[in-house]
Amino acid sequence: MKDRQYPTAAPTQVYLFATCLVDLFVPQAGLDAVRLLEREGLTVHFPRAQSCCGQPAYSSGNPDQARDVARAQLDLFSEPWPVIVPSGSCAGMMRHHWPQLFADDPVAGPKARALAERIYELTEFLLHVLKADFSQALPGGQAERIVLHTSCGARREMGTRAHGVAMVDALPGVTRVEHERESECCGFGGTFSLKHPDISGAMVRDKVASACATGCNRLVSADCGCLLNIGHTAAHDGAPLEVEHLASFLWRRTGGAA
Repeated sequence: MKDRQYPTAAPTQVYLFATCLVDLFVPQAGLDAVRLLEREGLTVHFPRAQSCCGQPAYSSGNPDQARDVARAQLDLFSEPWPVIVPSGSCAGMMRHHWPQLFADDPVAGPKARALAERIYELTEFLLHVLKADFSQALPGGQAERIVLHTSCGARREMGTRAHGVAMVDALPGVTRVEHERESECCGFGGTFSLKHPDISGAMVRDKVASACATGCNRLVSADCGCLLNIGHTAAHDGAPLEVEHLASFLWRRTGGAA
């Protein structure tokens, strides 16, 4: 991940790219992301024609299909506003891989490169652009201890772990506990979990066991694919571990309304 220059002045309007997993499986996380941004004084726009970032096709070795998915959305974010993504892996796909997909396209290429510069993962944007300070927020509920999970792609391409750690550690009443397998993949990996279910299953069970060994009963992550994988495994195996999207966690722990 390369260092990026952040704007010196906060915008007043942004787009939200909700991701297909948020839209289909964890819509509350998308709503809470909007609430976090609106509470900071922003107007949030949601182009209804948006869909998937194309990551499943891309990571499965089908760049043509990924290109078709991305091409259909290049013109949806036409205003020069930041595009906020509540998923580090999807943000990484759009920021780093969309320009590569259209590197030789004289029309789509410039669009993809310009759009990529406006892609921000949610906590990255809150921390570095809005400079949101939750340290003085009234604690939303009783004190709690949590473990944090960052997807492989988000950690590698968008630095999401650092952003998540900074935001969580600033929250009153919250203690973040590191666990032995925190840096390891949860086994989801998009289509990897479908192609190699036995390996994927072993990886996620290691992750759940490591998280539970800390004594924490809540795992927080900014990536829905990981959350679904970890949460469903914990529920299936009867492990005492609940999962929550980071956007919802931040909204809840800062008391919701301003």
